[in-house]
Amino acid sequence: MAAQAQDHVTEVDAPQAALNRMRGIAKSRGELRIPRSRLGEKATPKAKRQPFLDVKDGGRDPLGLGNVVSRLVSDRGWSSPLAVGSVMAQWDTLVGADIAAHCQPESFEVTTLHVRCDSTSWATQLRLLSSSLLAKFDAELGAGVVTKILVLGPTAPSWRKGFRSVKGRGPRDTYG
Repeated sequence: MAAQAQDHVTEVDAPQAALNRMRGIAKSRGELRIPRSRLGEKATPKAKRQPFLDVKDGGRDPLGLGNVVSRLVSDRGWSSPLAVGSVMAQWDTLVGADIAAHCQPESFEVTTLHVRCDSTSWATQLRLLSSSLLAKFDAELGAGVVTKILVLGPTAPSWRKGFRSVKGRGPRDTYG
């Protein structure tokens, strides 16, 4: 019998029940809701519907997504940050697969691109190619996006091991 009684119990909406209780108490005291118009207040204005605009005159023609995005980029001044991002993202296609396999862009400050190479020979090669790469960046990304390429060699491992170390001659150029 107890199981059947639980099946018939409905969920109670507590906020609605509290509101109904408060309204009942207010009604028993003789309090009534008074419309704003009787209080002398103006009713809140309803939103006016604007008349139908002709598609040709109102500029409501659908636009292509590419046009909208390019206009947004130019309006917000995002051209330079997007060009920088495209240098990082399209590095393989901009410099070629051989260079991209051994040299990766690390960071970008103002108009200077920092590139880290695997070996000193690749760093030298990239320094020699920097003028042609800058010309290619100007053609692909726009003039003035990248004005200088700072080529960094490989990071050498630290030979300091342990708590105490002795100053010595250290390793020579054994990294390419």
